[in-house]
Amino acid sequence: MSPWTYLALGILFEVVGTSALKMSDGFTQWLPSSICILGFMTALYMLSQSVRTLDISVVYAIWCGAGIVLIALIGVFFFSEVLTPLKILFIALIVIGVVGLQVVERAAADQSSAAVE
Repeated sequence: MSPWTYLALGILFEVVGTSALKMSDGFTQWLPSSICILGFMTALYMLSQSVRTLDISVVYAIWCGAGIVLIALIGVFFFSEVLTPLKILFIALIVIGVVGLQVVERAAADQSSAAVE
């Protein structure tokens, strides 16, 4: 599996774990608590596989950024949370940072491969 696939799966399992954390009611509900723990364990395993070949700074930024956006949307649609204009602004800034890191990473990789040739 590619490191990007591991990262995508890690994000998915982290979102499942975080959603279950909300439903666990402080770990008083056994099923959501179990899903939360398994989700986070699986997410960390997937993350560990992706950082074997990708820079941890980029992996972690994408993991966190994507998780924040997805959890914010889940909060709005499933938990009736309010998404204010300021929340949207700051989430957008996080996404801009993640995209910026990805652009920098690709540029650095291109420079490294050009130097080798």
